Amino acid sequence: MTSDHQHGAGKTGTFAHLVDLARTTIPPMNPAGRPFVLAGAVLTLLLRRFSRPAGVLGALVTAWCAWFFREPRRVTPTRPGVAVAPADGTVSHVAEAVPPAELGMGDEPMTRVSVFLSIFDVHVQRVPVDGVVERVAYRPGKFLSADLDKASDDNERNAVALRTADGAHQLAVVQIAGLVARRIVCHIQDGDKVTAGTTYGLIRFGSRVDLYVPRGSRVLVEAGQRTIGGETVLAELPSALPSNGVARAEG
Repeated sequence: MTSDHQHGAGKTGTFAHLVDLARTTIPPMNPAGRPFVLAGAVLTLLLRRFSRPAGVLGALVTAWCAWFFREPRRVTPTRPGVAVAPADGTVSHVAEAVPPAELGMGDEPMTRVSVFLSIFDVHVQRVPVDGVVERVAYRPGKFLSADLDKASDDNERNAVALRTADGAHQLAVVQIAGLVARRIVCHIQDGDKVTAGTTYGLIRFGSRVDLYVPRGSRVLVEAGQRTIGGETVLAELPSALPSNGVARAEG
């Protein structure tokens, strides 16, 4: 091989490496964000015809929309009997609460882990466990600040009841609109088989997600901790706990 060919092959290899690096560094965009980005791009082109500074502002807004709807790849834990975080954010509450009535899961309290999403967090939601969707129920409501405890009861929400793949447990995950959120998107429906860590919906723009796990589950997070959707283990379900009832030490 001549030196020119070697040099050309080297440049091609470097370019391919940069492309692969960009793909792994820049997260893809959720399809729900495409209309917003397209509208922003069109608006930017129109603004540039009248004012360069306005065009720059439009470009920044368009870029922010693309960033807001990002859907980064995640590596979900594969060990059985755990429930992973359904969203990126900050744990705001861990409490005993009855799951949403519209799911028909009864009046027995479950353990509820609430994750608050600011406008800077990734806003797609992810399935917490492998299993089957038993029911999806939407309920209109208020738009209180999502970090308030009563937002779980009063705000607009979309609730999903899940049965784990082994049939042993029923869980619920609830998308809750926040102070500036005006749209909840859910891509799954009754009867769907789902896999932990996969994206199932999103909320625009600032919100909260509640995960209800069976009483007796070992919750592994506390209020104030950050979560990574699809990766952070929020709880070990009762079947995953030692038979003597003694909780396992982490690490």
